[in-house]
Amino acid sequence: MDEERDISDRGPARAAPRDSLFLLTTLCTPEGAELGKARIRNLSATGLMADCERAIAVGARVICDLRGVGQVAGTIAWSREDKIGMAFDEAIDPQLARKPVSGKGQGVPDYLRVHQMQAPRR
Repeated sequence: MDEERDISDRGPARAAPRDSLFLLTTLCTPEGAELGKARIRNLSATGLMADCERAIAVGARVICDLRGVGQVAGTIAWSREDKIGMAFDEAIDPQLARKPVSGKGQGVPDYLRVHQMQAPRR
């Protein structure tokens, strides 16, 4: 009986393999109302699990901006305190969120560059 309870506490069955990571995002409604920041804990082609600043009701329509992927719409499939499970409307490629973000013409920021010290002239 405890085993059945443990399984039911995990939320709906997942169809896609999940990839653990830490990724920050902001959640909002389709109308643009902010729902707060979230820290994505795992990501798959069909959904995510995240820690949120506040609880979000099951069934709520949500949009999040995923680095490397763009805006993703979905529905809150489960919610427990500050944790949520979001099911995406359309499948994504979760590996895109792991790729470094870079743009043309952008180099390494000055504070990250290795500066070589020159010996003083004598």
